[in-house]
Amino acid sequence: SDASCQWNVWVPRDISAMTNSCVVIPCTFMYPSGIRPYRGIHGIWYFGQPYPQLFPPVVFKTRTDVVHESYKGRTKLLGDLHQRNCTLLINNIGTEHSGRYYFRADLGGANMYTFPDFAELKVLDQPNIDVPEEIVSDENLELTCYAPDNCPDMTPEIQWMYTDYLPNPEFSSDYLEESNTAVLSSTMTFTPRPMHNGQLLGCRVYYPNTTLVYERLISLDVKYAPRSVWVNVSSEVMEGSSVMLHCEVDSNPPPRISWMFGDQELISETASNVSLSLDDVTPAREGIYTCIGDNGYGIMNTSLYLAVKYPPREPAVNESLTVQEGTSLALHCSTQGSPAPTLTWLKDGELVGTITADELSVLEIIEITPQGDGQYRCLAENEHGRASSSLNITVEYAPVLLEESKCTVVREGVQCVCMATGNPEPTIEFYLPDLNVTINETDGRYNFYTHTDGHTSTGMIKLREKGERVDSGPAVNVHCSIYNMYGRESVHLELQQEKKYMMAVIVGTIGGVAVIAFIIAAVRYVGHNNKKENGNPRQDVVLENPALYYSAVKKDKHNLRKKVLKTELLGSKFNSILEETTGEDGDYPPVGSMAGLERQELNYAALEFIGARPREGASGRGDDGSNYTEIKAK
Repeated sequence: SDASCQWNVWVPRDISAMTNSCVVIPCTFMYPSGIRPYRGIHGIWYFGQPYPQLFPPVVFKTRTDVVHESYKGRTKLLGDLHQRNCTLLINNIGTEHSGRYYFRADLGGANMYTFPDFAELKVLDQPNIDVPEEIVSDENLELTCYAPDNCPDMTPEIQWMYTDYLPNPEFSSDYLEESNTAVLSSTMTFTPRPMHNGQLLGCRVYYPNTTLVYERLISLDVKYAPRSVWVNVSSEVMEGSSVMLHCEVDSNPPPRISWMFGDQELISETASNVSLSLDDVTPAREGIYTCIGDNGYGIMNTSLYLAVKYPPREPAVNESLTVQEGTSLALHCSTQGSPAPTLTWLKDGELVGTITADELSVLEIIEITPQGDGQYRCLAENEHGRASSSLNITVEYAPVLLEESKCTVVREGVQCVCMATGNPEPTIEFYLPDLNVTINETDGRYNFYTHTDGHTSTGMIKLREKGERVDSGPAVNVHCSIYNMYGRESVHLELQQEKKYMMAVIVGTIGGVAVIAFIIAAVRYVGHNNKKENGNPRQDVVLENPALYYSAVKKDKHNLRKKVLKTELLGSKFNSILEETTGEDGDYPPVGSMAGLERQELNYAALEFIGARPREGASGRGDDGSNYTEIKAK
């Protein structure tokens, strides 16, 4: 009705439809008021291009039924062109029908005009789901499914799928109509959790009383901060070995994983898991290792403790000490080891103190005595090895006189021994009634001798005279003085061995008499046996074998000599034992010496005629009245 109107058309810019359904493209056009249609008003719908000279596919044409093959039997003009309504219906559309649609008005003659405005059709094989660019855990989420409703013969319905695992989802529907196009929507609202990441959701669009069903599935991409950081359990490794520490972080998107040792960053990567390799582990690597995961939505970390096991190190102990008797000490022993070692104090190989299960042990010695002198060793042990360190404690103390100090009677006279222990080694001096004896002094009356063995000093003096008799024993007046830098002591040495000496003399005398008696008895026994074997010596016999007689005499003499010699040796040995016991020479002469026995044998030996027989006329009597027998050789 507006006389000033020009060529113009209105169509929806975008319109959509589901495959195998239909679509109605609303269309209204205008032309200048001064134009009078000639032979009616005709119209043409083109696909893709508005210009006829480019021969675009004809969708619909009012003058003829000549259309593009893909549109044959599918298109219909619903509007009345005389009413300036050019609405088009397309049935049984497919995805190949998606594109731009142009309308051309033909009013006859030269009054034809192709409108540049177009309606773009989108043919869908599945519904649209409106998904936000970012889905964040624990934040409210709305998902909307759209289905076009531009087919007058069919009305769609929407249904959500796979919602059973969602936490309390809520649903709402809406119908949007704009510019003569309609869209049905269904909105689902819920709060996603990290567990919903990657889960499937679906929207189904279907047309009742038809077989047309359309579905679309989506996977939820739920962003969430690291919710768990998994690492190795705390572990133990041996010194020098290798270990691999693993870290896995559950987050979306994948985090930036960093391994930290204290404040030191060891490795950092963007990934869902990162491993840290440690080679040739030393005790310095023992400690807390932390894995940190950060993905922009949050940060989380987990730590583990890496224990490095190793045998005890060489213990650190005090320096060797020199202390005075009575001093109190505290010996320290410290070491390192894993597990913590046990510390044991040993003195000269023997256990002292208590066993400590720690890296520090203190051995307290209260008022140390000379017996505390020696080597102290601290032994550190654990299941992987042992180590030890030692120190020496030297105890200095005033000299102490030993009970071995005494005077005794020896062969040369009287011997006095003075023994003392002390540190430093004590000096020993002997004192006689009128003279102070030191180590460098000598005198004709005595010999002086000293010897040092460790902390023990020995001094000895021999008096060549046994002393004057006073009452029951020799008079001995010897004093021993011992001293070092810590003290001095002087003592009078008693003659402790006098009674033992007298007893030895008595025992020796009795023993000598017994030996003499034994020898006499032996001689008489031998003589008695000889007489018994030879019979009566006065009987006259004839010697048949002179050589046999001589042999018998010599043999008996030799046996007697051996018996006497044994007796002499026994007496000599007894004298030696007596001398060693009493300290004096043996004053006992050999009993029954060989010379005396030989003289007795020559004076009193009798001639024995073994195996002889008397002969008549050959016997007689001597001057002394003894019988004799004539001996003749055959």
